[in-house]
Amino acid sequence: MTLALALTVIIGLLVLGTPLIVAMAGGVAVYATVEGSWMLQYPQQVSDGMGSFVLLAMPLFILAGVVMNTGGIADRVFAFARSLFGSLPGGLAQVDVSTSLFFGGMVGTSVADLAGTGSTLIPQMKRHGYPAPYAAAVTASSSGIGPLIPPSSPMILYAAATGTSLGTLFFAGVVPGIILTVVLMIVVGVQAHRNGWGEKTRFRWTEVGRTLWSSAAAFGVPVIILLGLTLGVFTPTESGAFAVVYAIAVSAFVYRSLGVRKLYRCLVEAAVLTGEVMLIVGVSVALGAVLAMAGLPAALADLATAIVPGDTQLGYVVVLTLVAIVAGMLFDPLIPVIMPVLLPTMLQAGIDPVHFGVIIVMAVVIGQVTPPVAMSLVVAAKIAKVDAWQVLRANTPFLLATVLVLVLVMLFPSLSTWLPSVLGEP
Repeated sequence: MTLALALTVIIGLLVLGTPLIVAMAGGVAVYATVEGSWMLQYPQQVSDGMGSFVLLAMPLFILAGVVMNTGGIADRVFAFARSLFGSLPGGLAQVDVSTSLFFGGMVGTSVADLAGTGSTLIPQMKRHGYPAPYAAAVTASSSGIGPLIPPSSPMILYAAATGTSLGTLFFAGVVPGIILTVVLMIVVGVQAHRNGWGEKTRFRWTEVGRTLWSSAAAFGVPVIILLGLTLGVFTPTESGAFAVVYAIAVSAFVYRSLGVRKLYRCLVEAAVLTGEVMLIVGVSVALGAVLAMAGLPAALADLATAIVPGDTQLGYVVVLTLVAIVAGMLFDPLIPVIMPVLLPTMLQAGIDPVHFGVIIVMAVVIGQVTPPVAMSLVVAAKIAKVDAWQVLRANTPFLLATVLVLVLVMLFPSLSTWLPSVLGEP
């Protein structure tokens, strides 16, 4: 009864537009007050939750992403993507999706990808005759590619919550990320052919070579991370420091687009974003403790056991994924909130944590384009200056395509585990 009251408080505050951290802290406070538990344990849990070594990578990758956004790297990546895919049906929409693969893998978060590419691509798509809701929908859904490609903030949070190797998780998301890119590009091609959308451009190898040369330095961040992890030069956390130094050096000295004032603004923005994320992570640990004391993980395990036919591992994966998707519609970030609930059942069922890590990241992606929160849809709608509900309707084919890729990853675990095993990751 007390847990139901606490969850009602959290959901009610979220519906009223209260920040997530305030809503979660309110739920924890209500539970502790009604149950009469020791209040001082919760601040200690918040502090412990932010003390994971893996989480040191978070502020570093956030800073690297902010620097690349500000330093004009996105524009060069966009030009290269347009030279490669601009001649396909739905040219600019194809470029939108492919840019998310290239650039999203550098910044590692959906919202950062939206900020970097949406402000450039959505206005261009509108000028070339694409409906504004469609332009926003393409950008919102394609931004979900970024969290699957290293570096990835959701994977950092998952590694901190479960103790899974972050390097292994980084590699595990590559193949599903590429598959999601291809599927979304197919959807764009079909829609463009049916509606006559797209501008006439010619494919030229000379233009590909020119834009590749211009943007070559921009691709150094993912290359440094992947090669460094493969060769064992540094840990995933240390790779974040390399990424920051490289992003500043390229933006300031190669492209000459990052001065002292811009760098200062980048540092301030990264500090604010890091503070927001880390506080949510800490409060999520306290909320997880409340849920554990209330017996929610055990209840979920009993429910999964009762529902799953024949006690199959795939059945457990389906049940846990559905729970994560529903929770992802409310919580952003999702992983610090939901993993304390799902982890006991996941371990009991013997589910591969690397495989499930990719699944949970895709649940995050789906949650970011699904009401009532739908953060990516809201941001894209603001950039496109249209109503979010129009974007939601236009996004339906892309949402179904993303769910299809999620089902494929669930049915074929090797899609996520093959590359780490080939590269010898534990």
